[in-house]
Amino acid sequence: QFEASEDGEVQFFPNAPIDVENHPSVVAINVSPIEYGHVLLIPRILECLPQRIDHESFLLALYMAAEAGNPYFRLGYNSLGAFATINHLHFQAYYLAVAFPIEKAPTKKKTSLNDGVIISELLKYPVRGVVFEGGNTLQDLSDAVSDACICLQDNNIAYNVLISDCGKRIFLLPQCYAEKQALGEVSVELLDTQVNPAVWEISGHMVLKRRKDYDEASDENAWRLLAEVSLSDERFDEVNALIFEAIGGGKDAIENVEEPDTKAQSIEKE
Repeated sequence: QFEASEDGEVQFFPNAPIDVENHPSVVAINVSPIEYGHVLLIPRILECLPQRIDHESFLLALYMAAEAGNPYFRLGYNSLGAFATINHLHFQAYYLAVAFPIEKAPTKKKTSLNDGVIISELLKYPVRGVVFEGGNTLQDLSDAVSDACICLQDNNIAYNVLISDCGKRIFLLPQCYAEKQALGEVSVELLDTQVNPAVWEISGHMVLKRRKDYDEASDENAWRLLAEVSLSDERFDEVNALIFEAIGGGKDAIENVEEPDTKAQSIEKE
């Protein structure tokens, strides 16, 4: 618990009372941070929820992003099978004062929902993904993404989520790298890097474990790794169909399908 003191200095108190009856959520310090302010958001911690997104918990994550009020503060989520480190519901979050590569990628608008949520597809990026933004309320946006995530969970499809732009823009990224690993379909060269491409790596913030990989880091090498993460065009289309069917009960929730509308990211660039 952090509190401001009379002299303006921030004080840290290692313990704080927990109101068990109100199903408390916790922001915990990450003991293995990779960037400034790296924390874990643990919804309803005493319920010991599994690592599966639900509507209430995802809305909490969006509120956290919105209340932070800083476009360089992002939250990330890794599902089981997409390099979640533990089967206990949690989101990660940290500050990084540059735009992620995925945030700068162009998108093509696919459709909009009756509640104002706009759904687009990533373009010119090594990992295929879906982008959600807009909505008449934050709840509308949260519900659309939650419905999509629950659909993927119910169909045993691994995925990662990046919450960016103060909760106004969400990237949903189905992936298959761990599955390929299990089937022996990943090259020894990539396995030797020991990089597990979770949400931060897929978004373009690479955590490298060998000096060799750091010295030889390049767009080409990053692209090669992330291309192995992505679903094929055919499989991505199948997953997209499942997602659209799940959101709002299918076609009734879809307002229209737009012509391609390629645009850049909304976050401030360097």
